[in-house]
Amino acid sequence: MAIEQPATRPANPRFSSGPCAKPPTFELNKLADAALGRSHRAAVGKTKLKDAIEGTREILGIPADYKIGIVPASDTGAVEMALWSMLGARKVEMLAWESFGAGWVTDVVKQLKIDAEVKTADYGQIVDLASVDFANDVVFTWNGTTAGVRVPNGDWIADDREGITICDATSAAFAMDLPWDKLDVTTFSWQKVLGGEAAHGVIVLSPRAVERLETYTPAWPLPKIFRMTKGGKLIEGIFTGATINTPSMLAVEDYLFALDWARSVGGLQGLIARADANAKAVFDFCDANDWIANLAEDAATQSNTSVCLKFTDDRIQDGAAFAKAVAKRLEAENIALDIGAYRDAPAGLRIWCGGTVETADIEAMLPWLAWAFEAEINAQ
Repeated sequence: MAIEQPATRPANPRFSSGPCAKPPTFELNKLADAALGRSHRAAVGKTKLKDAIEGTREILGIPADYKIGIVPASDTGAVEMALWSMLGARKVEMLAWESFGAGWVTDVVKQLKIDAEVKTADYGQIVDLASVDFANDVVFTWNGTTAGVRVPNGDWIADDREGITICDATSAAFAMDLPWDKLDVTTFSWQKVLGGEAAHGVIVLSPRAVERLETYTPAWPLPKIFRMTKGGKLIEGIFTGATINTPSMLAVEDYLFALDWARSVGGLQGLIARADANAKAVFDFCDANDWIANLAEDAATQSNTSVCLKFTDDRIQDGAAFAKAVAKRLEAENIALDIGAYRDAPAGLRIWCGGTVETADIEAMLPWLAWAFEAEINAQ
């Protein structure tokens, strides 16, 4: 028997976890002022890059004495810059509970061959944060994009730490309140919560991080795109808009538009409220249906951006095939695009709930998820 489809469809079916949905008011013609065909070293290019840096500081509430740089290769490039430039001065604790955190472990242990204590947790769980020794440098992911698990807050990070903290915050920045006094290096990409164009990363350095850079020289050679110092001093230009390599001025213009949109919805607190409302709609749906559940086991660590779900119905014979089939049905109906679980994660779905997504679209999509589930169960 055919199952009746819901009457309402999402206005925007884009729920990808990266690149993420553009802000709701986005139109290509709003980027008409981009400095195309102009040097990023020209006054117009430098001004736009500096505006992007200071807009980031304004919206995120980053302290005035912290340095903000736009760097190559998205959040990955920003994290790698920090790992290669700063680690090795002391022992390191690597905390990982999802794919990208595991990737940073591989880089530190196998590539840089640094003395590291590795603490891991399965998908849906988080490591024992109380066990972290802040005499060491600590590398962690604030929000695990591929597991939907985040640290609950920054209270576990010691104020009197001897080491530095390096935080991959790519799915957290602009959706969660980051405690800057606890974070020495913070990285993200604007293609996540603000729905900007990909390929550019942002690195934020505390005074303690700058001190590490200026007083420590790694034992290994550094590629040009990782170098943040020259002659033992920070290259200040990187943090005022003189980027290491040529940026896309179209992507920068797109980010400036996204920052303006963020201001229009109430800045950081408005963005957090939008993400919270989106995630709550999904959480409530899981509470109302016993065949689906949040992959994150503890409510205190459930992400409000990359919400990862698992199917729990005993009738499902092949979890991976079932999840892919549900996602395929929703894509075929243009209801939800790109919501399959990350390739290394447990079988299931991943629904992006960051602030550029409209709650009405989440609410319209969820009955279709129930429809796709029932249709696929009946098709087994």
